[in-house]
Amino acid sequence: MVNDIINDATQRMKKALESLKHDLARVRTGRAHINLLEHVTVNYYGNKVPIAQASSVSVLDARTLGITPWDRNMIPDLEKAILHSDLGLNPVTAGSVIRIPLPPLTEERRKELTKVVRAEGEKARVAIRNIRRDANQHLKEMVRKKEINEDGERRGEEQVQKLTDTHIKEVDKLVADKEKELMEI
Repeated sequence: MVNDIINDATQRMKKALESLKHDLARVRTGRAHINLLEHVTVNYYGNKVPIAQASSVSVLDARTLGITPWDRNMIPDLEKAILHSDLGLNPVTAGSVIRIPLPPLTEERRKELTKVVRAEGEKARVAIRNIRRDANQHLKEMVRKKEINEDGERRGEEQVQKLTDTHIKEVDKLVADKEKELMEI
């Protein structure tokens, strides 16, 4: 029973870490990365779909993304979707390929982005602490129902705390790495 609670908490904490990794991948660092356009949607035959489902997205060089649409008629829609996204990018069309040059980040913008990264990290820490709280409540409930004794509860709480500490260290490492990446010129 206690192992089930620990396993559930472990899985949920791993999901919180994956979510943080996903969110941090969207923060633009000045380097081209295909995940940068992941959340941008385009109108594709009447449906809103991610750009990657309507075209091929590739990295042309360190500061340029390339988009090759499956259908040439989609080029104006793709350009419009990129222009209206919150990324501040200006696509350039060359034949059937849309090139997206990434401008270098200013120092001010880098500092703003580090604040965003720290906020995402704090959200992940809060999520992990909430998972710890839920696991500890389940352990207390098991003691109340006499399914385990107080020593079992204490051992379970220690395991949950170790798990929490491990995952929070991982969050801190991810945030520090992303901040370092952002501040590189």
